[in-house]
Amino acid sequence: MKKILSVFFTIGLLFCFVGCITEKDDGNYVAEDFIDSSYDTSFTPQNRAQEIVYNMQFGWNLGNTLDATASLQNAGLSTEIGWGQPKTTQEMIKGLKNLGIKTIRIPISWHNHISKVSDYTIDSKWMNRVKQIVDWAYDEGMYVIINIHHDNASKGNFSAGKGFYPSEDCKEESLKFITRVWEQVSETFKNYDEKLVFEILNEPRLQGNGEHEWSYNSGCSTCKDAMNSLNEFNQNALDTIRASGGNNANRLVMVPSIAASPNAAFNSDFKLPIDSAENALALSVHMYTPYDFAMGAPGDSVFTNSHKKDLDWYFSELNKLYVSKGIPVVIGEMGATNKDNLKHRAAWFGYFVQHSRRYGMTACVWDNGSWDTSNIAHGDKNDNDLDDKYEEKYGYYNRTKQEWYFPLLMEVALKASEIK
Repeated sequence: MKKILSVFFTIGLLFCFVGCITEKDDGNYVAEDFIDSSYDTSFTPQNRAQEIVYNMQFGWNLGNTLDATASLQNAGLSTEIGWGQPKTTQEMIKGLKNLGIKTIRIPISWHNHISKVSDYTIDSKWMNRVKQIVDWAYDEGMYVIINIHHDNASKGNFSAGKGFYPSEDCKEESLKFITRVWEQVSETFKNYDEKLVFEILNEPRLQGNGEHEWSYNSGCSTCKDAMNSLNEFNQNALDTIRASGGNNANRLVMVPSIAASPNAAFNSDFKLPIDSAENALALSVHMYTPYDFAMGAPGDSVFTNSHKKDLDWYFSELNKLYVSKGIPVVIGEMGATNKDNLKHRAAWFGYFVQHSRRYGMTACVWDNGSWDTSNIAHGDKNDNDLDDKYEEKYGYYNRTKQEWYFPLLMEVALKASEIK
């Protein structure tokens, strides 16, 4: 009986070692506590595009900075700090490199920086500032993603100079804006090598449409109109980039579906553009998944097996429909809002990144600078409401001190993204 009990005890210890996280004080966890060492994350790229994405490993977003918007047409350089973030410095970028970040996504809004609306000429001071920050990261040997970000107007607010909106009746002016921005961006950066990646649009969607802004329904005529318009936007932007010459002829270009939603990308209404280059496209998606844990406030604060199954399904579908067909996937935004649940967020990061790396994906954590749950940062909020306390707490990097707010989380993600 003692032998039998001993065997069961040994099996139990082994099961707990591979399947459980031992309770510790938050300060005593290490990254290895949240990495499944038995899980095979090795991936063999099929082509150049997949090799680039796989080598990007794990990235960080310079959020709420160059993407910040204002009501003025040509708002000037002050928009960079307009949403509460400090002015970007070279030291910030070096700090990210020193902490192990391989990729930086730089969201950029353009419609507030047009000096001449009639032909959408970008203010030269704004373009120079964008180039300066890109160069800081590029010169550090990091991969850099740049895009058209918060330029998606609502339909009721759409007009010349307001960006774009995905619908047939707004398409002509939207195409003019998108084409001219990419003409100028492509010309500025055409001699940069493959470590600079273009992302056509950020979360293009039916801005302001409460029912269909974030979800795609192929049975909805308004949604289908939006998808058809987006397919045309993507094709036009890609053709513009390729025609600009230099290294843009073969540059990796990230292509979004409606709202950068994986579900929309799974729908047959979404079409990747026809490319003159070979193996030079990637699917762009955002995954605050599962929503109740990663974004919902208060939502779920415990990362469960059910949440893992949700992630498994999404990664499996992305692999089946894209990766297995030679199209890599870049998860341009992801993260789990702070709900004072460090252990469970660490488990989420470990699971998310390991399972995405199995299919050669790279993920970039969204960082809006907001991390402190004692600071209610969204207006008319009640300090006692958990939905206010935990809303969009996606701050990870202290840009002033060049250190992580939650070192454990980023150490888990970086370790999970290592090339095997």
